[in-house]
Amino acid sequence: MQEFYIKQVTWATHEAQLRLIREQVFIFEQQVPVALEWDTHDRDAWHLLAFNQLGAAVGCARILSNGSIGRMAVLQEKRGTGIGKALLNTAMKLSKQQQLKEATLSAQTHATSFYEEAGFVIVSDVYLDANIPHVDMLLKF
Repeated sequence: MQEFYIKQVTWATHEAQLRLIREQVFIFEQQVPVALEWDTHDRDAWHLLAFNQLGAAVGCARILSNGSIGRMAVLQEKRGTGIGKALLNTAMKLSKQQQLKEATLSAQTHATSFYEEAGFVIVSDVYLDANIPHVDMLLKF
């Protein structure tokens, strides 16, 4: 039996759970400045939440209407369990359902192989975002 499930949610209904995960992973663990984490895109984005068997949120991702996948985060104690892969696959599936021609993302360089396994390719040089090395990646559908 799978130990988690993915659900599409909205910012209006699940803001608290989305904020909790992103604060833990990005702001506390990775020291991303608060001002960089929160933007105006959350209200209109498609959001995904991963829940454990007890119904607690343990991971998240968002997809913008232009096909940009981002804000992917899994709580530290749940990493390596397939949640990140399931979130990415669900984000890609949702993007295809919206008839987008491609998906893009800004990947932390340590995670590029994770995205390459899903078919994304690096399309930029390394740059700093929130003082963390990133590259842009692209997947054409």
